[in-house]
Amino acid sequence: MDVKIIHSRKRKKTISAREVDGVIRLYLPMGLSREEEFKYVQWAKKRFESQRRKKELKAENADEELEKRARELNKRYFGAELAWMQICYTTEQNAHTFGICNTKNRTIRVSDRLREMPTFVHDYVVVHELAHLKVPKHGPEFWKLVNQYPKTERARGYLMAVGMED
Repeated sequence: MDVKIIHSRKRKKTISAREVDGVIRLYLPMGLSREEEFKYVQWAKKRFESQRRKKELKAENADEELEKRARELNKRYFGAELAWMQICYTTEQNAHTFGICNTKNRTIRVSDRLREMPTFVHDYVVVHELAHLKVPKHGPEFWKLVNQYPKTERARGYLMAVGMED
């Protein structure tokens, strides 16, 4: 997505951005260094890309598909004994995090980047996060549960390789 930087003498600290006809208009105060401008351009691109992906997820009913897949994996690897309040995709996770489970409110968020990865990797992350509902910490009991998924080591290797590319 193209970015058009618009400097303003009136702006002292505020930064804002909006999309107009497919171009991000980034409003910046005068006097910023090239490095600061670059930082704000990256921020704006990331923000609008995240918004685009959120709309795409909603249009494709991705969260409902994820819920369905989680129920299947729960049945296969946990005897359908796990329960959660919500499992959904997020566009907000950092480059090295693919899932997070909040064991107190029993919610799971999975990075939407997994949708572009092989199914065995996606399923591994869901199984990993489901296992946290039973065992919150990464101890031996936790890994015993996760290793019920037959492609655990392969998926972990894949995710490590993806992390090295970043």
